Order: sequence, then C-alpha cells, then structure tokens
Amino acid sequence: MEIKLEQEDAADWVYRGEGAANLVLSYTGSSPLFIGKVMRIQKVARNGSSHCMEDHTVLTEHERLLWKEAEELVSSPTKELAELHYVKDVMSPLLGPKHVDAGMHVLACREFLESVEKKVICQRPAWRVDAAKIDVKCDFVLLMTDHSLFPSGIVKVGPCISAEIKPKCGFLPFSRFIAERNAVKRSTTRFRMHQVLKLRQHEISELSQYDPLDIFSGSNERIHKALNDLYSTPQNNFRVFLNGSIIFGGLGGGTDKSSIVIEKAFEGALKGVIQADDGLRTRSFIELVAETVYNSRCWISFLKELDEARVPHGYASLHSIPLSESLKIVKDYLIAATAKDCSLMVSFKPREDRDFGSPYGSVYLKSTNQNFDYKVNFIDLDLKPLKKMETYYEKDKKILNSYAQLAETKHMKGNTLSMESDCMKVSKTDAWAWFKSGSPAKIEACYKLKLVASKFCIQCMSEKTVVSVELLCSKCRQKVMKLIATIEGITSIVLDPSKNTVTVIGEADPVKIINKVRKFRRSATILSIGPAKEEKKEDKDSLKKEMIVKEMIVPYAPRACQRCDVCEIEIWDFSLEMTQMPLS
Repeated sequence: MEIKLEQEDAADWVYRGEGAANLVLSYTGSSPLFIGKVMRIQKVARNGSSHCMEDHTVLTEHERLLWKEAEELVSSPTKELAELHYVKDVMSPLLGPKHVDAGMHVLACREFLESVEKKVICQRPAWRVDAAKIDVKCDFVLLMTDHSLFPSGIVKVGPCISAEIKPKCGFLPFSRFIAERNAVKRSTTRFRMHQVLKLRQHEISELSQYDPLDIFSGSNERIHKALNDLYSTPQNNFRVFLNGSIIFGGLGGGTDKSSIVIEKAFEGALKGVIQADDGLRTRSFIELVAETVYNSRCWISFLKELDEARVPHGYASLHSIPLSESLKIVKDYLIAATAKDCSLMVSFKPREDRDFGSPYGSVYLKSTNQNFDYKVNFIDLDLKPLKKMETYYEKDKKILNSYAQLAETKHMKGNTLSMESDCMKVSKTDAWAWFKSGSPAKIEACYKLKLVASKFCIQCMSEKTVVSVELLCSKCRQKVMKLIATIEGITSIVLDPSKNTVTVIGEADPVKIINKVRKFRRSATILSIGPAKEEKKEDKDSLKKEMIVKEMIVPYAPRACQRCDVCEIEIWDFSLEMTQMPLS
C-alpha cells in the first residue's frame, strides 16, 4: 500500500534538528507505520538556488561513470533515489548493514510540507531560517529508523538514552606532496583549523577543545577526553536524546558552550537512567559513552581506515595513471568525504536481569554498577556530488588561510599555532591599543580571541564608547533595540534605518551588546568602538524629533527579510506603535 502524508499528518511530527540540506522531524503520533521513525525533508536556499531542482536531475555523465558498478544508483531517475541507493549499495556494504539504514521514500502533499514549515519555523535557529526553508515543491520525504530508540518487541523497552557524535576526520595527512606552505596540515587536524574559520565567520563564538585524533586514538583515556571536550563545547557535533527527545546539544544550529543552567538541566534529565548521586550523573554518562566507544572501537577504526585509505597520497599526477585507477581515486575520495561528515549514534538502555537473549552489545558502567544494552548506527551518509570537489578544495584553502592569518596575528613565526589556549596571548598594553584604535579588524580579533573577558579589557570598557551594529533586517530593528535596552550601562540608542545600523552610547561592554543582538540576528557585526562625542542638548532634541518624524512618515511596515515569517505579529505591533506615537 502506497503511503502519502496529508496536511493533517503534520500535527504528529515535531522538529528534531537540521543540517545544511535537510530538516529532521521525529514522530509523536500513534500510527504503527511511523512509530520509531524520523523524517528527513529537503530544504531550499532562500537566495533562489534550489536543492530540489538540482537533485531532480539524474547523475551527470561523469558520476554515472564513477558509480557504474552500482547499477540501481546509476539508473535512478532522480537524485533522491540515487542517494537512497548510494547508502544501500555503497555505504552499507562498507560499514555493515546492521549499522546502516537507507530509509524509504514516502509521498507528501504540498499542504503537508507547508504546514510543517509554519509549525517548526519558530524552533529553528535564526541563521538556519535565514539560509533556507522547506522545499514545498518536492513531493516526497525520506522515512528512516529513529536510532535514538530501541525497537519494541525484541526485548523489554525501558528508558533509552542516545549520544549522537560527529567524529569528523580522524587522521593527519602524510603525503609528501603537501606543499611546504601547507605543512601545518601534517600536525593539526582539519577540524581544529576549521574552528578558526568558523569563529571568524561568526558560526561559533568559542573554539572547541575537541580533537578528532583523540576519539580515533584507541586510547581509553584520550577517548574519555574527547567526550568531555564535546560535552563542554557541543556545537553541532554532540547531542543527547532521552526516549527520542533531545535533552542536550543544539537543534541544528549548534550550542557553543555548555552553561551552568544547561548542565544542571542535563544532570536532572539523566536521573531516570543513570543511578548516581546528584552532581555525578553527567560524569557517569560520559564515562558510559567513552567506554562504549572504546569497546566498539572497531567501528571507529573502520571509519578512520575508510577516511585514510581512500585519500590519494601517492600520486604526483592523475594524468600519469590509467583511467580506471583515476576513477577509483575520485570515487574513494567522495566516499571518504561521506565518512568524514557522517554521525555515529550510540544508544543505551538499562539491561534487565532477565534479558538473556538480547541481540545487542553489553557494557558495564563501573561507577554505578549498572549493565546497559547498546547499539551503534551510522547516520547522515549522504552522497557527495562530483562538482563538490572544487568546493572542497576552495574551502580547504580558506581554512588554511584563516588559520595562517591567526598564527601570523599571534606573532608565532615558524611555530605551529597552539590550540590549547583559545585566545591570543597579547600584552595588556597591546590590547588597550587595539581597543582604542577603533579598527574593526582589531576589535573583532579581541572579541574572537576572548581578550574582552579579561580584567584589563573590562577596564577599557569603563569609558563611554560608541558601538555600531550592522543589521541585515530592517523589520527587526525594533526588536534589536528592545534587546539592547535591557543591558546595563546604556545611556542612548540611536537607530539609523537608512544604513541599517544602531549606535549605542554608554558604559556597557560592547561584547555584551553584540552577543545580545546575535541571539536574534546571527550575522550582526561590530563596526566600530570609540569615545562618545559630546553633543549639545538642542542637537539631541532635534535629532530625537527628527527620528520621530521619520518614523511617522513611513506609510508601511518595514520590508520583510528572509527570516521574518516568524515576526508577523511584531510587525503589526510595530506599525501600531509608529502610527500612535505622539509628535512631542
């Protein structure tokens, strides 16, 4: 019987998370067809480029040549079916069918997708909403097993807790063809270098201490360190689910750092699973995951081998070898790209004394004297398009350049940048000079490198400063002003709609201001910091009146931006406020 999702079915699906190309929902209804399933829905970029339009075309001629041994993949009429067969026919044999679920395609009407889009938009990270929306033109979704749960019927199902880990690339390249200018690649993992670029691009606010080499090391101690580092700064690389619901980590946007509030909530959520005293459950859970990863390290090792063995180290030129060998190298590279980007889902449930016939692995948690069933699955095994190879190359150059610039900024000539300290070791005098200079680059460097957290930078902020924050959304300006107004030390906020900027005068820490704004608008940036200019009282009054008049003559609500489908109520309130504001 063919399954089709209708508009009323949207009520039973809730937001689970998302990546760059897909949005993930989990099922909360009672239909046996969907219990224990998750759904992947394709997204489309808001700038007009459509993933679905690209995906509905068949494989390119070169891609068909690459994957000719997988007949169903090559003959797939759409990219969606090609991706399904890629997981089934290419990745599943490599990683083991027991640990891989290719899923199945299910038809979905446009009304279902539109209802889901409206339902989840307020739960999605703002910068994800800015970038993409659900592609309502696609008439299908991908239905997959929810690996954060244990299937019912085999053994008694109790509370289930799962850790989703993105281990990333776990080796250092050793090729003799790595140029001397890129020698840092031999000593620092791509993940660690990529963190610097992400920090510069405001995708994260703090460098992660996680190093993929630790989790791939085979050492119990280093694996434990890797899990602790992922817990401290989960970003989008570590999430925890309890009975299928997320209790730790980001919903697609990532969580930069675990706060005390988050840690306490997580500790409380573990109470029904980990039998430890208050304050010790989180430590015991990390120990459980680390012990399981260590015991099942054959899968980690295999993933590492899949990465490492499929990267062409020994060829000076692809033109000097036969075509068949060249195709194998390119194909292996794309498979390695899939492996580097996939996730590992490790799920646990307390083992009952009578569960003698359990088909799952068993792990003993010494600190609580508990036995757990566990299972390991690979997810996010996406087919990488051949045309992406050029994108990967360009991104690799950006990562290296960004890392090299930071190393140069730190005046560490001839030495590899140490990532053990997240911030730059600059003297107090230099830091003061950087802030006083008003240079956006130097101010941003101080912000990124956390100099603002130190005492001498707090002293720097004791003077009056002017901070301009670049805004991309004119409709959100009222919201931003309200956010900034909650910060202590603000004496004046001046909005300039024509430039999409807001100037803040006062003794407040500029970093607090930008952090506040970025909770609503991730792309906001600091433009300048400097001493406040003294203004005559009459100038201030005239400016205030001028601003009121300007707002009064606006005959329509602010222009809609890409994310503001969630702000319709605020727009209406904004319009009412503008029309009812007194002139004096």
